[in-house]
Amino acid sequence: MQIDIDHLRGWIGREESQSELLTGALVQRFNATFDRSSPLEDGAEAPRLIHLCLGQPAAPTAELGPDGHPARGGFLPPVPLPRRMWAGGAFDFHGPIRIGETVSRRSVIGDVRVKEGRSGTLCFVTVTHHVESDGRPALTERQDIVYRAAEAPGKQPTSGPTSEPEPAPQGASSRRIVPSAALLFRYSALTFNGHRIHYDAPYVRDEEGYPGLIVHGPMQATLLAQYAADLRGAAPATFDFRSLSPIFDTGDFTLNAEDEGTEMTLWTASLAGPVAMRAVAKW
Repeated sequence: MQIDIDHLRGWIGREESQSELLTGALVQRFNATFDRSSPLEDGAEAPRLIHLCLGQPAAPTAELGPDGHPARGGFLPPVPLPRRMWAGGAFDFHGPIRIGETVSRRSVIGDVRVKEGRSGTLCFVTVTHHVESDGRPALTERQDIVYRAAEAPGKQPTSGPTSEPEPAPQGASSRRIVPSAALLFRYSALTFNGHRIHYDAPYVRDEEGYPGLIVHGPMQATLLAQYAADLRGAAPATFDFRSLSPIFDTGDFTLNAEDEGTEMTLWTASLAGPVAMRAVAKW
């Protein structure tokens, strides 16, 4: 497919702003989703990465595309490739987000580029989010979004090498996660994410050719960041991650970690599967 990259790069520098009051009720639902607990009163420090649940786009249902995403061509460039996923990103934490404060996000398109991959043409869009809590800098996030073509009917998408991938190693620390339908639905609801690959099993199998529902990239990143904080007893100052292959709800997956002193390497993997997401946390 021919992509007019010069046209798409015209979106570089485009900005969008959103804000939302963080309530104890939202923190309670966030904690319930991840089987965790934390203080819920105003002024209490909120869990890390809860900003992903705040100020999300609220396009009318009638304006959603067939995959459940908002129609393209507004803030994000109108990339003419139908499949869209989170490819990775990074978080630099500057200060806490507190319950009862208004969380604001200023998002800026930083780059748009096209490359040829094993699965064909790929378009990468980089977005930088500047997040504040009651006017105080809270974090800076880089988000990498990848678009690709649809596979031919009946053909499973190519997301990695054509040869059988090596099973991921088990970390010195490891925790097993059950990707239940309830967990995936709750996270989609928390983030107001209508992408059907996370909750619509017939769609993801019949239209996109995957064997099951796909575990959200942001949810994997949240689980790994929580795991890093649990193991160290303190939340990391920076957290970088990259998605390498999908995890489906057809089986359990694991969180893994290797503590290397100045930093911690973490990864997710389905049982006997390849590394799905790799991350580095630093304090």
